[in-house]
Amino acid sequence: MAGRPASGPDAAELLALAVEAARTAGEMLRERFQRGAERTLATKTTPTDLVSEADLTSERAIRKLLAERRPDDGFLGEESGEGEAGASGLRWVVDPLDATVNFLFAIPHWCVSVAVEDGQGALAGAIFDPMREELFCARRDGPVELDGRAVSASSCEDLATAMVATGFAYGADVRAEQAKVIERLLPRVRDVRRFGSAALDLAWTAAGRYDAYFERTVKPWDIAAGRLMCERAGLAVHELPDRPGLPWGVLAAPRGLDRALLELVG
Repeated sequence: MAGRPASGPDAAELLALAVEAARTAGEMLRERFQRGAERTLATKTTPTDLVSEADLTSERAIRKLLAERRPDDGFLGEESGEGEAGASGLRWVVDPLDATVNFLFAIPHWCVSVAVEDGQGALAGAIFDPMREELFCARRDGPVELDGRAVSASSCEDLATAMVATGFAYGADVRAEQAKVIERLLPRVRDVRRFGSAALDLAWTAAGRYDAYFERTVKPWDIAAGRLMCERAGLAVHELPDRPGLPWGVLAAPRGLDRALLELVG
């Protein structure tokens, strides 16, 4: 996609819109979550990969807001599939409800992720966790912030003391391969966490709550905002290439620790 750089006030305006979109959808979702009785509408890739009316309603609300404010921009959302290119050189990449399964099982760990990108990657991104009232955001020319305060990533270089976050695929065959990776990893690190939201995993890694994160089978909307945050936090971010039984993925970790992790999970 052809792109044009946005910096200074333009990047700040884009970030403000990302924040507004994430908050608008997140507050609506929180109300639905607190009411309960959300129902599964359909499955996607497997019987365990769920979509609900909440996902669809959230994406429609975000898309409407963005179209009103920036009608020439493109859009790629988890629920709408193939994105629109737009005429401006910018595209919004949106996960309207990351961790749908948590949401449907009344587990209060889910979020909304909104990023805007040009031809070189993400320019700005916001991840809103409505249940904790936490807003993570970053832009290409600025720091990572949590609720308006700059945050720092971990500087851990020792594999044995690293707290590592990850996620698992929906397909049984891929999960079987991921189990082998965890079997290699778990004895070598402090511990592993799997909470079910790739976007929050990346945001928490950028904010220093985790030392590192890796996951395969992620999609652009899962990682667009969070990857930018990890990059702006100074972490090394690697793409994990396809391997037999293990699709493409991403890894974020402090420099030095990243190499040790790549040997185990790359």
